[in-house]
Amino acid sequence: MKKLFTVLKRGAATAAAALAIVSLQPVSAAQAAPQPVVGGSRAAQGEFPFMVRLSMGCGGALYTQQIVLTAAHCVGGSGNNTNITATAGVVDLQSSSGRFQVRSTKVYQAPGYDGDGKDWALIKLAAPIDLPTLKIATTPEYNTGTFTVAGWGSAREGGRQQRYLLKATVPFVDDATCRAYQGYSGLIDNEEICAGYQTGGVDTCQGDSGGPMFRKDNADQWIEVGIVSWGIGCARPNAPGVYTEVSTFASDIAAAASTL
Repeated sequence: MKKLFTVLKRGAATAAAALAIVSLQPVSAAQAAPQPVVGGSRAAQGEFPFMVRLSMGCGGALYTQQIVLTAAHCVGGSGNNTNITATAGVVDLQSSSGRFQVRSTKVYQAPGYDGDGKDWALIKLAAPIDLPTLKIATTPEYNTGTFTVAGWGSAREGGRQQRYLLKATVPFVDDATCRAYQGYSGLIDNEEICAGYQTGGVDTCQGDSGGPMFRKDNADQWIEVGIVSWGIGCARPNAPGVYTEVSTFASDIAAAASTL
């Protein structure tokens, strides 16, 4: 359980822990002004319509219009679950214009998930959300280059989560380089992918767990290649973010979605 309890930074290690930390706090007009956070900036309304905010304090993306793909560590297990609310269609969580809010009905956590790898889960919603979905990578072809990350997570390590959706770009870090950083020797081949700058300054942070890491494919369409999973701190030098390698689990995700 090394990753969850000593270096996990993105969200709660369990659903119960998440519920304890995720209440969205009001943001004053001064605080709400656009600003770089973890090296990023505010996303435009409609820029990433597939983004979902989950009420336990995690992010996600619309895999289908009725299923959200997120991280396994954001949920407590598999089964019927009506306790999660998914919010989509807005970058400002306090805006009602264009906002969708739908309760969950079921959760599917990756089989064999124990805090090390296999960090993906699906949440079925009570009704479809009429927004574009985000396709996932089915081969490692796109596990390289520069990625986009987005979320409502903390603006700084240890800070509170955000009212506005923020975005940033991070470069791919190969496994050998990532594993050489202190605390990353347990990186799991073919299950996890690293991204970030050696100098730090740009990263996902607490509350971004489960959100997508994505890039453009050969058809110039967004494709999800990673799920925010863990890392050491937020935007520290020599401490890249670690993401679930989506292509490894693509067939499992599709099979699970067909059963929900």
